[in-house]
Amino acid sequence: MGVPAFFRWLSRKYPSIIVHCVEEKGKECNGVRIPVDTTKPNPNEVEFDNLYLDMNGIIHPCTHPEDKPAPKNEDEMMVAIFEYIDRLFNIVRPRRVLYMAIDGVAPRAKMNQQRSRRFRASKEGVELVDEKQRMREEIIQRGGYLPPEEIKERFDSNCITPGTEFMDNLAHCLRYYVAERLSNDPGWKNVVVFLSDASVPGEGEHKIMDYIRRQRAQPNHDPNTHHCLCGADADLIMLGLATHEPNFTIIREEFKPNKPRPCSLCGQTGHEMKDCQGVAREKQGQHDEFADTMPVSEQEFIFIRLCVLREYLERELTMASLPFPFDFERSVDDWVFMCFFVGNDFLPHLPSLEIREGAIDRLVNIYKDVVHKTGGYLTQNGYVNLERVEMIMQAVGVAEDNIFKKRKEDEENFRRRNKEKRKRMKVEQQGPAYLTTGQFAPQALGRRDVPEPIQNARHQAYDMRMNPREQNNKNAAQSLKAMLRNEGSSSSGANESQDRRAPKRKAEDSDSDPEPEDNVRLWEDGWKQRYYKNKFDVDVTDSDFRKKVVQSYVEGLCWVLRYYYQGCASWKWYFPFHYAPFASDFKDIKEMFTEFEKDTMPFKPLEQLMSVFPAASGNFLPPTWRNLMVSPESSIIDFYPDDFAIDLNGKKYAWQGVALLPFVDERRLRAALAEVYPDLTPEEARRNSLGSDVLFVGKSHPLFDFIHELYQDECNKGTVVPPELCFGIQGLLNLDNNPVLPDKPVKSPIPTLRDISQSTAVSVKFKDPEFAVGYVFKAVLLPGAKIPTKVLKPGDWERGNRGPWRPQLGFNPNRQQAHLDQSGFRALGHSLNRNQQGGGQYSNTPPPGTYHQGSYRAQHAGGHRGFQHSRPNPQLGASQPYQQPQFSRHQQQPPQYAGGGHGWNRVVQSQPSAYQQNANRDRGGPRHAGYQQPHDYWQDRQDDRRGNRGQPQQGYGSSRSYPPPPPSRRWN
Repeated sequence: MGVPAFFRWLSRKYPSIIVHCVEEKGKECNGVRIPVDTTKPNPNEVEFDNLYLDMNGIIHPCTHPEDKPAPKNEDEMMVAIFEYIDRLFNIVRPRRVLYMAIDGVAPRAKMNQQRSRRFRASKEGVELVDEKQRMREEIIQRGGYLPPEEIKERFDSNCITPGTEFMDNLAHCLRYYVAERLSNDPGWKNVVVFLSDASVPGEGEHKIMDYIRRQRAQPNHDPNTHHCLCGADADLIMLGLATHEPNFTIIREEFKPNKPRPCSLCGQTGHEMKDCQGVAREKQGQHDEFADTMPVSEQEFIFIRLCVLREYLERELTMASLPFPFDFERSVDDWVFMCFFVGNDFLPHLPSLEIREGAIDRLVNIYKDVVHKTGGYLTQNGYVNLERVEMIMQAVGVAEDNIFKKRKEDEENFRRRNKEKRKRMKVEQQGPAYLTTGQFAPQALGRRDVPEPIQNARHQAYDMRMNPREQNNKNAAQSLKAMLRNEGSSSSGANESQDRRAPKRKAEDSDSDPEPEDNVRLWEDGWKQRYYKNKFDVDVTDSDFRKKVVQSYVEGLCWVLRYYYQGCASWKWYFPFHYAPFASDFKDIKEMFTEFEKDTMPFKPLEQLMSVFPAASGNFLPPTWRNLMVSPESSIIDFYPDDFAIDLNGKKYAWQGVALLPFVDERRLRAALAEVYPDLTPEEARRNSLGSDVLFVGKSHPLFDFIHELYQDECNKGTVVPPELCFGIQGLLNLDNNPVLPDKPVKSPIPTLRDISQSTAVSVKFKDPEFAVGYVFKAVLLPGAKIPTKVLKPGDWERGNRGPWRPQLGFNPNRQQAHLDQSGFRALGHSLNRNQQGGGQYSNTPPPGTYHQGSYRAQHAGGHRGFQHSRPNPQLGASQPYQQPQFSRHQQQPPQYAGGGHGWNRVVQSQPSAYQQNANRDRGGPRHAGYQQPHDYWQDRQDDRRGNRGQPQQGYGSSRSYPPPPPSRRWN
């Protein structure tokens, strides 16, 4: 969804919704890779039932990745997609359903955004090639070195659109992939796999939501199904909340900013193309054997727990003293609806609402203030109450003027802070004018080395006084000379002297990036008049036009909410403007919307290509269709401009701007295509048709025999799925034209992958359950749904009565805290004391009280810190207590034990030093003869806690017989 920074805002405001994935990696033994056994319990301590994949979020990073070398050909792209799905399956491990949905033909409202993206990508690609060529020539002329330019075919990501050969080949490869996994992977054997390829109309995530909605409406649906949806789009969070399923989780890649990207010219990291100097690449390895390797860190995944987000929203949206009963589910729907105002894929966001400025928080506060006057909620089951929405918009409109002024003030403060930061960085790079040396020189914190002592302290102090003074005298002298020169100049040269006194600022002193010109100036009076004049080319007094824009926006709000909760209300509707109205313009909107046109049909795949593709991507279309994009005699040539303007609309970067493209007229397009439809080949006509979902099951699944009998009986009528055989899933089955059948071979479409000699899977066409026209899916919790255990700290938690609060880590509320036993603490002390002459960094830290329950004995009066450990003696043939030897205060190194292990020797070596540090600390140095050591402080504290003050302490468990500790000793 087009909601920039929405996830960043959400994760910062509600941090507990994020859980990092625990991923089990495959192993390798003798060069053979051992895959992960996904039949075992999920290492994330949660079991998911259904996994849904929004495949376009997988296809794009696998075909043209940004942080690693791109695949060389289409076969490598397919293998990368398979590996990505395998990795997600290993993490989630679904037990019932795997649903893979690829974007099909989108509604007309979405096509406008797709058209803008593809035209912009084509334009930026041409500009990048020109810029690379220009910079390459400049660097070579300066004598720089650049590697020879590789001649390779550029991958056009526009081919990831329904109707292209690439998408048809992808569907074929995914059929092979599913059949191979169901035949060979034991973790897939009981999973039902759905594949909705690009021939099925609808966006991928909305096809998934439509499946969930229709299954929830069935009587056999399990209300406690645990769903997991994979995708990086922000609208998945809204869609997950809209289902009202109590167990809904989203998995997505963890975003890590500032990833190093190689320069497009020299291929080296550390700089961008505009800063490339043409420096020769350093040798990688002794013989440059790592020249073609690029450091790549594997992308990690995170879970977004929507049940925790529901907890947060429940606290934030709960309101007291309402004139109507409070319904949390209805308030969640209103929150989702209000998020549409800050941006989505179908409507531009309102000018006064920016998510970075806290727009959602502002809307929620207004909503809580106004809801007492509205008399009810804004939405119900995907239908909007426009009279109540108008009250929200008018409240936002009152604050619009202050919002624009505050935005300008924040922008100026931001630029000022950046300017000061650049100045500070410049000063820090230059360094101070004078730095002393020796022991007076500044030292970095934490450094252990001893500074070099000075030889002559008086001479050093003199230099420290005089050098800064001399520098100041030089600066003052230069200023005086400049002033005298200026005063002595003639009056005719006054302008020149003024220029010398006030030289122009250098580039680094000014703002690094020029600010785009803003003719609207929303922060000044008259902003509404300038906005409509610049953006719509109409006068603000034209109330009919403003009402038309508001009416289209109101229709859009109703369409988007219906799309999220009930499905596509109209395939033909779209917002016919590039800009949104102001919130203060939403007046008398109650009667602006009635109903959408019924029985509309989606475009066909090739028709969508003609609607969203620029002329540069016409190679994916049939020749005669392509000619309509470039021929001057074409009746629709105006749909495909070679160049177009991008309005920054108050933003800083081009990708944030608005592409001013002409809207496609559906009637003109269909009239032009009617003349070229007869030119389609049979293969192109097949790709231009609409398909259906495909269901796969393995041989061990209960539904396998039922489907196999349908093929044996050659049943040509639709057959209802028996819910008792498929986890309560219902739908209609039809025989596939090109099925995967059991005991039949499946040919691999990828040369590097082997064929399946004998498949154990079967495929069949699947159609979701049908409902009557006008049926409304209820946006409620289903009966029998169990709300997950609360994760957030209760607001009325009292530490005194219930102990300290323990936050939940991960999915398991009963996870045991990790702890170390005595052997773990010994290993820790062994590691900390390693290779250090005076003991480890923590050698003076007193041991915890749990040591007294085991074999560790704390220091007693007059004694040393020691321990006894039973280890076998080969000469005695039995376990003998190991006693730490005593050392004199002058003995530096303890004796070595002939029969002891190396680890014990290192521990023993560290003991005297650690003891001496403890003995000297707080006691003023070594003890003298006749001075009796007091009881150990930490031992006394343990005695006080247990009520055993003054009683003899047993350092070992009563059930184990150990010899008594060594007697108290004094220093010699």
